[in-house]
Amino acid sequence: MRFRLSTLLLLCVTFFSSEINAQDTTIEYKTDYYWQQQTDYIMDIDMDVKTYQFTGKQTIKYTNNSPDDLSRVFYHLYFNAFQPDSEMDARLQSITDPDGRMTDNVGTKENPIFESRISKLKDDEIGFIKVSSLNLNGKALSYEIEGTIMIVDLETPIKAGETVDFNMVFNGQVPVQIRRSGRNNKEGVALSMAQWYPKLAEYDTEGWHADPYIAREFYGVWGNFDVKITIDKDYIIGGTGNLQNADEIGYGYTPNDVKHKGKKLTWHFIAPNVHDFTWAADKDYIHDTMQVLNGPMLHFFYKNDLPKDNLESWKKMQPKTVELMQYFSEHIGKYPFDQYSVIQGGDGGMEYAMSTLITGNRSYGSLVGVTAHEMAHTWFQFLLATNEAKHEWMDEGFTSYISTLAMNEIMDEKKENPLSRSYLGYAFLANSGVEQPLTTHADRYNINQAYGISAYSKGAVFISQLGYIIGDDNLKTTIKKYYTDFAFKHPKPLDIVRTAERVSGLELDWYLIDFAQTTNTIDYAVTNVEDKKVTLERIGLMPMPLDLTITYTDGSTEDFYIPLRMMRGAKKTSATVKDDWAWAYPTYTLETSKTVKSVQLDPKGLMADIKQDNNVYPVATE
Repeated sequence: MRFRLSTLLLLCVTFFSSEINAQDTTIEYKTDYYWQQQTDYIMDIDMDVKTYQFTGKQTIKYTNNSPDDLSRVFYHLYFNAFQPDSEMDARLQSITDPDGRMTDNVGTKENPIFESRISKLKDDEIGFIKVSSLNLNGKALSYEIEGTIMIVDLETPIKAGETVDFNMVFNGQVPVQIRRSGRNNKEGVALSMAQWYPKLAEYDTEGWHADPYIAREFYGVWGNFDVKITIDKDYIIGGTGNLQNADEIGYGYTPNDVKHKGKKLTWHFIAPNVHDFTWAADKDYIHDTMQVLNGPMLHFFYKNDLPKDNLESWKKMQPKTVELMQYFSEHIGKYPFDQYSVIQGGDGGMEYAMSTLITGNRSYGSLVGVTAHEMAHTWFQFLLATNEAKHEWMDEGFTSYISTLAMNEIMDEKKENPLSRSYLGYAFLANSGVEQPLTTHADRYNINQAYGISAYSKGAVFISQLGYIIGDDNLKTTIKKYYTDFAFKHPKPLDIVRTAERVSGLELDWYLIDFAQTTNTIDYAVTNVEDKKVTLERIGLMPMPLDLTITYTDGSTEDFYIPLRMMRGAKKTSATVKDDWAWAYPTYTLETSKTVKSVQLDPKGLMADIKQDNNVYPVATE
């Protein structure tokens, strides 16, 4: 792939962000506190498709761009999770509502007894990565393996600014497909190779992030990948990177037919500036391509034995995938790579660098929907790449938000509030008694349902409701500027909020604190109406500015906006703006020019008020 100037700049140690100057989003300022480690991988892999075992040689050129000398490093060995008595296995057996893809119910629907599928794996079905040797700049290193983490203590620290070479020889076994990666998934895809190689853990301003692989997703170091995969010649590969030897491979990567000699082929991929490398392989893949105008080449890999209707759905969804790529590039920022692949594999839908694995036995609408969500992850997980172990809602939630809007437009769904289901999901959680704050580590949620609603629904509501607070136009600008300023920088929650402050000129720290760092809830009520006076009450602890519509006895209506004092300003609105409301006062009286007949708080449903029945006057009766 030919590097673009913007990509090269992002590889540098010094990064630039936006001027802390309200309303002016064009001025840039230098941010010395952003630095990123660099890991450049060279890997040679030889896969045995009969035993599902592979051997590998790996060189990592590691650049320590941090200000710290590093006396140890950590590797992730993700495949080790798929062994009986692993931490992933233990969690499946202890959590109340384990993932159904990873368990079997040996009880009844009414009285379920969940049994971990990992606990039943035999020796030739487990996953593993075994390290044969590891050296640093030619000198052998000792290491200790604890589950999915390998700890490497260094006799000579890697100094700040230094570049070193780690060389490793390893072998692995692909587990029976249980979660995300594995062999022979339920649709018969031979190899879904995600999180399959020894991967250096991320070190950032908060230190090392060597989280064990228990359930959730990933955090990685950006780098350039040069990967050669040798495999039986009948297998077709799709995944991360750009194929370098298409003329030797064929299989749809070139229009020419290629005659393959010998028993195996070596596929050579290069992927610049990514933090992961994923691939899938099967003998029965159909490989289609479609070019995005002024954008990447799209690749589609799906099995030729799908039911006829689903095969037709795969064809039909391809132009919609082009539209999705264009939508996200327009509304977030331009996709910076030359290819993107949609691949049948895995256990549902999961995003990876330049690609996604999705189950393929789906209807047309389901195929487009899952592709929309997983492709949107490319921006929030693989280009912005927030630490999902700590801030999973910034990835899942923001992805859910933008992919829902994309589906509403591209599939012509015509929903007045496309995010309504996210609001309903959040309200259910907030009223359930089991909500935990969004600061909870992704593995520490008491129940999976609470994690799912928090990450997907509450995360989506966070960004949608931000638009309610600062105005839709400001939100659109905020999202684009957030991407421009923080792509390839692992942004944190404060970064999206500060970006919104710079764009809108409003104070928003209270929003991050209440909605993301506590379980405080929003509950406003219309408590009294007398002639031309409306009394409102704040019942929940969380403050908000208010939109409301009043209908008068003469049949006319008027929209009102009540700013929140601690915002130190107001969004642009065509409504009648009243005096601001300070949080400490539990009630507020609004005076009108005519006699009031009815009141509706938040008429567009964009405020996450957890009790809707007190938002109207008169109260609806059955």
